[in-house]
Amino acid sequence: MDLNPPAGENYAHPNICFFHVLFKAAALAFYILSALFFDSFVIIFVVTVLLAALDFWLVKNVSGRILVGLRWWNEINEEGESVWKFECLDQESLARINKKDSWLFWWTLYLTAVLWLFLGIFSLIRFQADYLLVVGVCLTLSIANIVGFTKCRKDAKKQLQAFATQTLASRFSSTIQSAFT
Repeated sequence: MDLNPPAGENYAHPNICFFHVLFKAAALAFYILSALFFDSFVIIFVVTVLLAALDFWLVKNVSGRILVGLRWWNEINEEGESVWKFECLDQESLARINKKDSWLFWWTLYLTAVLWLFLGIFSLIRFQADYLLVVGVCLTLSIANIVGFTKCRKDAKKQLQAFATQTLASRFSSTIQSAFT
């Protein structure tokens, strides 16, 4: 992944990008700054986890679908087994995904998890088990989206490779047929 956003291209969905970043930043900022304003762990826990849950929902159901063309969910089948389900745009639409939107999506997804991890280590060092619980919930939500979208991206790449292979085989077959007819 490139560290810098693609140059010369504007965000195709600036409102979605704004909210994609807003809930991540709000959860992190509230957690970090809340000790200055609140003495109640319950308020800090509820508000931080609520903001992280809103971020999880927004990323999973809105920004992932619009910014990178991917969507994932998990179902329990008739045998009681967990089954991952993936959805992606068709290959033409995936090729038209805005590079800046995609860059923002992936970098903020990973960066948020890293920041929650650092905050968790900080809580561990300070022996704050209660705050470690808050960070653990937020980190779990972040990692769930990372795992879901990473698996979904890999599935989309497999579909692209299968499509390319099928297209090449079809073209090769039709070229051979036309050569002999």
